[in-house]
Amino acid sequence: MLELSNIYKTFNPGTIDEKTLFSGFNLTINEGDFVGVIGSNGSGKTTMLNIISGDIPVDSGEILLDNTSLNGKKNFKRAARIGRVFQNPAMGTCPSMTIWENMSIADNKGQTFGLSFGLNKRRKDFYRSNLELLGMGLENRMSTPAGSLSGGQRQALALIMATMIRPDLLLLDEHTAALDPKSSDRVMTLTEQIIREKKITTLMVTHNLRYAVEYGSRAIMMHDGRIIMDVQGEEKKNKAINDYLKVFNEISIECGN
Repeated sequence: MLELSNIYKTFNPGTIDEKTLFSGFNLTINEGDFVGVIGSNGSGKTTMLNIISGDIPVDSGEILLDNTSLNGKKNFKRAARIGRVFQNPAMGTCPSMTIWENMSIADNKGQTFGLSFGLNKRRKDFYRSNLELLGMGLENRMSTPAGSLSGGQRQALALIMATMIRPDLLLLDEHTAALDPKSSDRVMTLTEQIIREKKITTLMVTHNLRYAVEYGSRAIMMHDGRIIMDVQGEEKKNKAINDYLKVFNEISIECGN
């Protein structure tokens, strides 16, 4: 479903702050994979997502989504096929617009806009049924501005909006990091449920090792723009948090030297 081939990316070239992050980086994600991405700060996790989404251009290399090149395509063009949920709950919804209005906009993703009513009344029951999946009572608050929701509610709404029209690829950028532990666990349970039911190929960047262990079909660990661990299937099932921590500690010792 997704292939990053021979990716090169240098920031601030020709300056004192020049830093090469990716040098011949490669990654292949199969259709239906749910991949947890962990790693040290500055390892390239979020930069990788930004390259896929088109928010950051590459210096060279190929980005393929379902065998179609994304090179040169603007981020809003890629968004027709790629859903994304950000770390900040405020980034996935418009605070001044109601839940209904936000969902209507998400429902028109990838379509041509013209002179028509923004609210699709015929789809209201569909929106309500999607909100019911959250178990938060939001289906009864569709006229409530999104900005008045709690962080957990708003992130759950953003997740529904990103997957309501099934994307080819879902990018989760530490989407539980800004939430309290209870809300984080609730959003992760919803995430796993939606991904499983809709069979969405997913890349999830997280700092929460427990989530990387408990969720997904595959886990990769990154460091300095490289993949240093890649486990899936039975190998992933047999990995415990301490196994990941051991690799982290080895990285820390190497960096210290």
